[in-house]
Amino acid sequence: MTFTIKRATAADVGPIVAMLADDPLGAGREKPGDPAYLRAFEVIDADPHQYLAVAVDDEGQVAGTLQLTFTSGLSRLGMTRATVEAVRVRSDQRGRGLGERLIRWAIDEARARGCGMVQLTTDASRTDAHRFYERLGFTASHVGMKLAL
Repeated sequence: MTFTIKRATAADVGPIVAMLADDPLGAGREKPGDPAYLRAFEVIDADPHQYLAVAVDDEGQVAGTLQLTFTSGLSRLGMTRATVEAVRVRSDQRGRGLGERLIRWAIDEARARGCGMVQLTTDASRTDAHRFYERLGFTASHVGMKLAL
């Protein structure tokens, strides 16, 4: 099966949220069907520094997703960074290389936009994800911290 990676539309929000909810961490925090997701999509879609991507299969079904955020900064001689968030592959498509294809696409997109770095965080409990990202060349160079509000 082949996949096309493209910018998400409002019609893709339901399948994206379903993927976010389809794992042990997401199951406890996501609420498929909540209108908050469409409002969030509108904000993301209107921001030129955001790219919510979906991988669509030959039948037009969303099979994967990630969000890229492009952040300009003064450090490192004004380097722009791309941050990868919310990488998910539909459960019936896992293990077929789609996650790697999405990440390699994100790296290429970041490079095309002049970014000097691609960064991401992944939950400390996701040891399989850590190995996946390390295999793709990412290094655990920083400690991420969060403050829930």
